[in-house]
Amino acid sequence: QVQLVESGGGLVQLGGSLRLSCAASGSIASISVMAWYRQAPGKQRELAASITPGASTNYADDVKGRFTISRDNAKNTVYLQMNSLKPEDTAVYYCKAQMRPTYSIRWSDYWGQGTQVTVSS
Repeated sequence: QVQLVESGGGLVQLGGSLRLSCAASGSIASISVMAWYRQAPGKQRELAASITPGASTNYADDVKGRFTISRDNAKNTVYLQMNSLKPEDTAVYYCKAQMRPTYSIRWSDYWGQGTQVTVSS
């Protein structure tokens, strides 16, 4: 069994910072791309940032310059450092990872349970 567990969400004021963490655990053979998505109330889930095993990154336009994604391959963990937060960043943030379990030859996308980030004005 393979799972992703997120932590670090919460309530923060306009201009504040938060750091999200997402740890993969279980029978993992390999992890490829890891990413953070977010879903605001009444909106579709959208990509915020992604990172390859070699640390190449990709960001949505509205978070560039404010969010930084990173990963620790030894800990199977991905992070999202969020600075200069705005009310429009309020959403449930989900971690996603492409992983291959030890008991399978197939790669699949796995999702975390989500963590709430609320930015007050």
